[in-house]
Amino acid sequence: MLTDVVSFLATLKENNTKEWFDANRDWYQKSKKNFETFVTKLIQKVQVLDSEIGTPEAKDCIFRIFRDVRFSHDKTPYKSNMGAFFAKGGRKSKYGGYYFHLEPGSTMLAGGIWMPEADILKAIRSEIYGYPEDFKEIITSKKFIHHFKELDTDGGLLRSAPKDFPKDFPEVQFLKYKSYTVSKSIPDSLITNEDALLKECMDVFAELKPLNAFFNRAINEMGN
Repeated sequence: MLTDVVSFLATLKENNTKEWFDANRDWYQKSKKNFETFVTKLIQKVQVLDSEIGTPEAKDCIFRIFRDVRFSHDKTPYKSNMGAFFAKGGRKSKYGGYYFHLEPGSTMLAGGIWMPEADILKAIRSEIYGYPEDFKEIITSKKFIHHFKELDTDGGLLRSAPKDFPKDFPEVQFLKYKSYTVSKSIPDSLITNEDALLKECMDVFAELKPLNAFFNRAINEMGN
């Protein structure tokens, strides 16, 4: 099922034009439907793992394939991947969640919270400041490190302690992140076996749950 989606995405990457896309719209629609079917199965499993995501449908979680090129030097009109984010409120959620990214040669599982708004970012940093040992326990567990190694840094890091936080805080390095995400690459070979892929997704997402719970606790307490 997903092998056809991967084939479509690989071909799209080599022919990323509106003319090609329009000529192959039927293939796109078939690939989109196959991806939605897999995402629906994944949602059902994530709901068992973490009921806090609610009851989103696949369409609520899947990102559009059309790129916003208004402020980008790269003017190719389409993404060469399909992705879905599972969290309370779907792909536009302010909460930490679980992400599945399908892309030839770059498929990955990820999660956490990406580039949160300033008030949410401050709430997360405050939670880490208030409960540093809880946070360290999550990200230094053997299973967590086995899957993710460490927090991603591609969201950028501050050079010093953020405003309103002391520079001499022993765990100040954890307050410098602009995003709080982790990710794990998935080999293309796994995509051909749906049962094995679903199992890998859930094994990885299970290790993400405590991290998301930590972030979402901070978000839920905002304003209380």
